[in-house]
Amino acid sequence: MAPLPVKLFALQESAELAATVAGALKTPLSAVEERAFEDGEGKLRSLENVRGCATVILQTLDGEPNCSVHDKLCRLLFLIGALRQAGASGVTVMAPYLCYARKDRQTQPRDPVTIQYVARMMEAVGCDRVVTLDVHNLAAFQNAFRCRTDHLDAQGLFARELLQQVGAADLAVVSPDVGGVKRVERFRRRLAEESGRPVTDAFVRKHREGGVVSGEGLIGEVASRQAVILDDLISSGTTIVRAARACKAAGATVVHAVATHGLFAHHAREMLADPAIDRLVVTNSVRPWRLVGSAVEDKLTVLDIAPLLAEAIRRIHSGDSLVELLADGTT
Repeated sequence: MAPLPVKLFALQESAELAATVAGALKTPLSAVEERAFEDGEGKLRSLENVRGCATVILQTLDGEPNCSVHDKLCRLLFLIGALRQAGASGVTVMAPYLCYARKDRQTQPRDPVTIQYVARMMEAVGCDRVVTLDVHNLAAFQNAFRCRTDHLDAQGLFARELLQQVGAADLAVVSPDVGGVKRVERFRRRLAEESGRPVTDAFVRKHREGGVVSGEGLIGEVASRQAVILDDLISSGTTIVRAARACKAAGATVVHAVATHGLFAHHAREMLADPAIDRLVVTNSVRPWRLVGSAVEDKLTVLDIAPLLAEAIRRIHSGDSLVELLADGTT
């Protein structure tokens, strides 16, 4: 493989994932100096010459202990600007989990559309491409940014994992709300094609008002099937558990809760211990640190997205097709 004409950087919270990506690309991870000052300010700079180089910064933008979403976003902005000021020919931000992607429209008077503000900040400091994974609302993500955007999905990873686990069992793919029906239909078709047998679909009616979720009616056929509840993320776990209970009540034999981003906020570790969920599958786009030591760990599977990210970087900087990448279930 010819050397990749790009330098890969990561902030410290994403260094482990980035090192695996760099290994898959057979390229070294570029060094960054991160200094914290006594007054709470800090400094980031590349320790390598980037003049005339294409660069990629890998940083997932979720909150962690001692490092909030805003800490991560602010430091990412500073590193983008520092690379451009040091002469980088371009900066791609690869954010597997993109913060504020859910705040993509006004639901009340004078509401912010925060994803647009995040986009403007990134572009203002010199970002010219953003790559993300299973963003909450693809159209809103694409419309928020004026720079180039690329969107990856984890459906190939999930399909391979599930088909290895379920054997010859009949499957139903379930959306926990009507908003995810298109995502579920794409995944249902993929599972049917790769398994060579029919896969049904269903969705759960859900209403949210004033932060309160209601409605449990399941539309579709899950009886005597293993149900795969598919969503882009799990936060508190309330939505997934309601859907799992509805599937079990409708006769599903096993329930797999599958989501790309496991945020596991609030009381998720208690909520997801519900016996209606037999198996929980997420990716390492977000480290599942909140579930460490909980009863949920025994039914948790974490899939590695590093090969997918590495291949996306290679294709972007070699002029190859990302469409073919996402259609290929072997990555």
